[in-house]
Amino acid sequence: MNDMHLRFLLSYLIPGIVFISCNSQKELIKEGHQPQLISNEFEFTEGPASDTEGNVYFTDQPNNKIHKWSVKYGSVSVFMGDAGRANGLYFDSEGKLLAAADENSEIWKINSKKEVEVLVDSFEGKRLNGPNDLWVAPNGGIYFTDPYYQRDYWVCTEKEIEEERVYYINPQGEISIAAEDLVKPNGIIGTPDSETLYIADIGANKTYSYKINPDGSLTDKKLFTDLGSDGMTIDSQGNVYLTGNGVSVFDKSGNKIQYISIPKDWTANVTFGGKNQQTLFITAQQAIYILEMNVKGVRW
Repeated sequence: MNDMHLRFLLSYLIPGIVFISCNSQKELIKEGHQPQLISNEFEFTEGPASDTEGNVYFTDQPNNKIHKWSVKYGSVSVFMGDAGRANGLYFDSEGKLLAAADENSEIWKINSKKEVEVLVDSFEGKRLNGPNDLWVAPNGGIYFTDPYYQRDYWVCTEKEIEEERVYYINPQGEISIAAEDLVKPNGIIGTPDSETLYIADIGANKTYSYKINPDGSLTDKKLFTDLGSDGMTIDSQGNVYLTGNGVSVFDKSGNKIQYISIPKDWTANVTFGGKNQQTLFITAQQAIYILEMNVKGVRW
């Protein structure tokens, strides 16, 4: 029995088994490195985003704060309190921090002085469900997921918009529906060539790919993998990183090539940061971890 036949037989006998080659592990993670705990002093970490220097900003939503991990000092400090219960974060090409601020179901743009501009707070006169995660395209357009998770700090107790969608804010500031055939969209990331958008439907436990059209609309929906995700990122080889139970890495074709175990019940989000964009930054419940990689993250 050759290796191919053995793999086929094992796949049949053990559904879900993943074969990872030594080469793929060596290529992704620096030899001898494991996830390193940086801090375990938060309530629930989320939404990591890297600036041009490699500093990583992340949220602690229950405590309503945005924190900053310094690439120079390796330390964490509070960047912003009263942060709109921000969840997902992403930097735009001007260095401004975009935040999915679900306290009032808004998308924020935050400048270096921590001044806030509310980009959107509704769709067709109705309050958004609760912006969760976002990605900024190279042209400045913003895609964001809008699932509904009832928050104890909300006055409202039911949806104004029944559908849980993905929206697009074009460079002119106009909002439109990008995708609505989803159960509960959550994680989102696009490719730097602005051709493909990945959307994790955590409610259906699936992740899909879409073609991004010149006008920002999405077409050609395809199943990428039978796994949902809370947050997600992408590396310079086009591999997609999904979270939940640790971090699962898939190549462009949707084949699982790596699993990174994290000693927490839930891994919420992931991004690349560090001086050379080769540090994987992982948020998991009360903690943040870093992992040194051979591959780099990408922005545009």
